[in-house]
Amino acid sequence: MKRKYFHYTAFLLTLILFVTACKEEEYKLPSAGTELKNDCIKRSLGPNLVGLNIEFAYAMALPADKGKIVSAQVEASIAGASSTYLENKSYYTNSGGVDIGIPIGDPSVNEGATTTVTFTRDTSAATLRYFYTIPEEARGKSVSFTFTAKSSDGKTVSQKMGPYEIANMDRTLNLIVKDGDASYISIEDMAVYNAADAASKADKIDLVYLYRGNLNSFTHALVSPGADPQYLPDIALPSGVNKSTKVRKEFGLRDQQLGNPKYGIYIDDVDFKELDLTDVPNYALNLKEEAGAWVETADGTYRAYIFVNKVDNAGKSMTISMKRLKMK
Repeated sequence: MKRKYFHYTAFLLTLILFVTACKEEEYKLPSAGTELKNDCIKRSLGPNLVGLNIEFAYAMALPADKGKIVSAQVEASIAGASSTYLENKSYYTNSGGVDIGIPIGDPSVNEGATTTVTFTRDTSAATLRYFYTIPEEARGKSVSFTFTAKSSDGKTVSQKMGPYEIANMDRTLNLIVKDGDASYISIEDMAVYNAADAASKADKIDLVYLYRGNLNSFTHALVSPGADPQYLPDIALPSGVNKSTKVRKEFGLRDQQLGNPKYGIYIDDVDFKELDLTDVPNYALNLKEEAGAWVETADGTYRAYIFVNKVDNAGKSMTISMKRLKMK
């Protein structure tokens, strides 16, 4: 790796650190600095869900005449899942806006709650990305991180990040429901069943999906098994499938973690807890693509938000994703 690239990167890092530290003071062009420095930002947005990543960018630099960086590490207050890693590439953005990664060391090693990259190239500045995969052990707790860089002149610098709250809710993506087939939805299992399987899981079935394109204002629907039979035309429910589930149709609530990265909306634990489902019906008719429905199970144990990713009129089916919180 070319030394002039790292001189330039080191100067930019120092400039960023200086500007960030400034409050109301008049800006002055900073000096290049004389010692090892670091900074960190959290890149990921939205609720922190078990199984997803919390992503950071960790930058470190020192003047080239002071030596080189020998290692970088991150210690989490709760050990991440096995897929947790610290990228062994340093990233910069080229003139076309594309992030370019340059290998600077060996792949990271996880030892307990600590993830380390040992540098193998003559490097005086780098920005590494850290991906912490949230483990089940962190559910409902908070997690903090300590980022540390070491240089060949014996210096060490650290940056603490957090704490970050880990959500209690769960998520599942891209379940396909189909009229007359995989049409029985369990909120507890976050799964879809056909009629035969639903009969053996009657106590877990909360909703029935159906499509009636020949009826006005019906089309794609999520209906409680306990709803008035007029909302379940031509449906012969399996024995024991009879729960009355609360369902409230919702338009415009496009959760990014259920839908598409272009959305900037997130449903969090608190949204489920503050939700008012008093006097709502037990059916949602005429659902559209990118619409959704709030759901509460008959016994109040679970609340969920079901997002409609895709509708298929010809196939009489929908693709849905779900967030769910256990309320008691």
